[in-house]
Amino acid sequence: MANSTSETPNPDPAIDRGAKTRQLLGMKGAAPGETALWKIRLQLMKPITWIPLIWGVVCGAASSGNYTWTLEDILKSATCMLLAGPLMTGYTQTLNDFYDREIDAINEPYRPIPSGAIAVKQVAAQIVALLLAGWGMAFLLDRWAGHRFPTVTVLALGGAFLAYIYSAPPLKLKQNGWLGNYALGASYIALPWWTGHALFGDLNGTIMILTLIYSFAGLGIAVVNDFKSVEGDRQLGLRSLPVMFGIGAAAWICVVAIDVFQFGIVGYLVSIHENLYAAILALLVIPQITFKTCIFCEILEK
Repeated sequence: MANSTSETPNPDPAIDRGAKTRQLLGMKGAAPGETALWKIRLQLMKPITWIPLIWGVVCGAASSGNYTWTLEDILKSATCMLLAGPLMTGYTQTLNDFYDREIDAINEPYRPIPSGAIAVKQVAAQIVALLLAGWGMAFLLDRWAGHRFPTVTVLALGGAFLAYIYSAPPLKLKQNGWLGNYALGASYIALPWWTGHALFGDLNGTIMILTLIYSFAGLGIAVVNDFKSVEGDRQLGLRSLPVMFGIGAAAWICVVAIDVFQFGIVGYLVSIHENLYAAILALLVIPQITFKTCIFCEILEK
């Protein structure tokens, strides 16, 4: 008789660690069976999605022209990053998981809510706690910056409302591939940029319009997120771009949406004679196009 233990493959610790890391960051392909509540709550907040918001705050602070490398400004910007990333994005992602639990049961059954790892009441409490903490921190930043008008607080209120109508019925903007993806792109690009700019300077119409235009690049970023949930979206009637046009066409929409608007900004910089900045941005964009095209070619081949 063969030894039964020799027939049982040993689990690969590296694969197990990778799955646990993906779970903690809120990525697809997480390890099921997590029981630590703080890890489950962090997974709901999807830390991997905080990065562009934090970077947006940095860009906004730089565009204000008033940021200096003093201890106070560093602390202000760090607090603003905490607002944009863990608090407001954490609120948005937890809210989205709350309203997407039926879709996740199809696409990602290992997610905390459909897997039963956390109770719905606990998720609702987390949403409220993150929202109130975010609004409180926004108010603190307005006081710290000496604002007569609470610009940062208003942006936090607006961002929270946008997140709600994106995820929750009856509007549920994410049901519409174009409108929902643009709303998501604007919240990832324009809102943190406005917040960082307002914290250190005067938020003006030019900055707001330019960032809203650039937010069309976020349309491509949002479509990438839809690739992982095509089956559930199709079954529940959500009209994401991959559902409407298919994986291949949606992939190329991503490429075109991002590249056209990035080069549009390059053109704008040239038109105002900021040729050095235009060249730097173009050199940053070209490698993105190369890598992105390779990735989407792989998607199309599968």
